[in-house]
Amino acid sequence: MPRTLFFRTMLLIFVPLIVVQVVSVVVFFDGSWSRMGRKLSENLVDDISVIIRLHEDGMPLQNLKKLSREGWQIDFNFYDTDESEKARNDLKANPIVVAYLKEALENVFDHGEWSVWIDKSKDKNNELIIWIERNGGVYLFTCSQKKIFSSSIFMFVVWMVATSVLLFLVSVMFLRIQVRAIADLAQTAENFGKGIDDDDFKPYGSSEVRKAGWAFIKMKERILRQIVERTQMLAGISHDLRTPLTRMKLMLAMTEDSQDKTDFLADIDEMEKMLNGYLAFVKGEGDEAAVKVNVGALIAEIVRRCAKRTVKIKYIGTGDNVEIMAKEQSLRRAVTNVINNACRYAKKIEVRVEKNEHDIKIIVDDNGPGIPKDKREEVFRAFYRLENSRNKETGGIGLGLAITKDIITAHAGKIVMEDSHLGGLRVVIMLPL
Repeated sequence: MPRTLFFRTMLLIFVPLIVVQVVSVVVFFDGSWSRMGRKLSENLVDDISVIIRLHEDGMPLQNLKKLSREGWQIDFNFYDTDESEKARNDLKANPIVVAYLKEALENVFDHGEWSVWIDKSKDKNNELIIWIERNGGVYLFTCSQKKIFSSSIFMFVVWMVATSVLLFLVSVMFLRIQVRAIADLAQTAENFGKGIDDDDFKPYGSSEVRKAGWAFIKMKERILRQIVERTQMLAGISHDLRTPLTRMKLMLAMTEDSQDKTDFLADIDEMEKMLNGYLAFVKGEGDEAAVKVNVGALIAEIVRRCAKRTVKIKYIGTGDNVEIMAKEQSLRRAVTNVINNACRYAKKIEVRVEKNEHDIKIIVDDNGPGIPKDKREEVFRAFYRLENSRNKETGGIGLGLAITKDIITAHAGKIVMEDSHLGGLRVVIMLPL
């Protein structure tokens, strides 16, 4: 079965249409065609019988030929016994047995010898030829094929097929518009999931599709409004919290130096880092516009900047010419967080970019201590830190990976952790093309 809505709907239209056509043609030919064919063939044989009877009754041949041509539109010749071979030899066209005519001839001339021919030569224009042998000689009748069938039958089939094709084409054009409306709505939703805001989208198509489109636009507006309100609220909280922290720093600056003062200042610095990190996490890069980003070039630049003397880092790029729509600074920040974590705990790092039909993968392998499998989901939670990373000297407050996952999810991507072939941790970032 086809997978797309267009071809499934076309199947629903096309199959019944073909069934109706086949049934109509079968019923028509089994009824009208057979009855008309038998009736026309019987009429032709009756006319031939009358001509033969008149000739056998002694009517002059020339008068009979004129009567046959003008009255029945049938030309004929009579060859006596001596000329009968000449009549047979004059027939050069390939014979075609006409079923209904053959049946009518068998009913009337059951004791005579006869044959039916179609002369396909250009000068004869597919004339019907009937050869009948009687005791006195051979009759050769020539007439149009219209004597045994009506061309209106074929016109009926032509018109039926033509109208069906026309209706099918109109259905295809109409359905394309409806499917395109659904496809545009799906693409707009997918772009919004990747952080690409498509302001030019206007719902169109059937009323149901337009209703779904307007519902999506309203939902998008509510989401964006909530993000803006959250950012504004947190900006106010930031201002309100930094003021007392600054006042506390000034008060401590005027006190005498002591171990308690040093510890208190360290706690205030950590609170400022946590506050800044939290604001960065909830705000993200919401105001940044999506642009075309060369993933290979971006990763190569990040690796070059993160290179250290104490860490051996290697870049293996196979997707250097792959471009995706993304927020460049946000994506740079997410990958930098992953590589910085690897640099903090490992001595050897490999960064690789791979591309397949559906997405592009950014893979970071290291030979560090790794992360236990039962903790690989928890490390993406905000402010979560493993026991061996609870060291203030590292500067970590447990938001790096949470921010990274938030950015990758905003790009409709996925980030997972696996075991590395280097013995440590492998982080895989998957972004859709």
